[in-house]
Amino acid sequence: LQLVESGGGLVQPGGSLGLSCVASGDTLSDYNIGWFRQAPGKDLEGVSCIRSADSSSYYADSVKGRFTIARDNAQNTFYLQMNSLKPEDAGAYYCVAEALDVDGRNWFLKKMYAYWGQGIQVTVSS
Repeated sequence: LQLVESGGGLVQPGGSLGLSCVASGDTLSDYNIGWFRQAPGKDLEGVSCIRSADSSSYYADSVKGRFTIARDNAQNTFYLQMNSLKPEDAGAYYCVAEALDVDGRNWFLKKMYAYWGQGIQVTVSS
């Protein structure tokens, strides 16, 4: 499975930005999918995930109510809509996927995901 992100860029605080991740090489519906991010000098942080088994979605506390994850299996694509962006949301965003099950106890662990996009930069600044 190969993943390619798009949609990053510069946005002002309070603004919105949408990220997309297109998958190729396999059927995305069989995978748990999600997003991680990494701010300069900080560790990777799990942002959100959709579990394939039951379509449960998970979010980091820092983005709940502002970010929305979605998938379109017909297009082999998934998305992250980011609203009310803050400077602390800036960083490199990575889409991820994993065929083995994840759940609420481990979705945010980077070791759970075998497939990673190359990353895309999000800058939140006035």
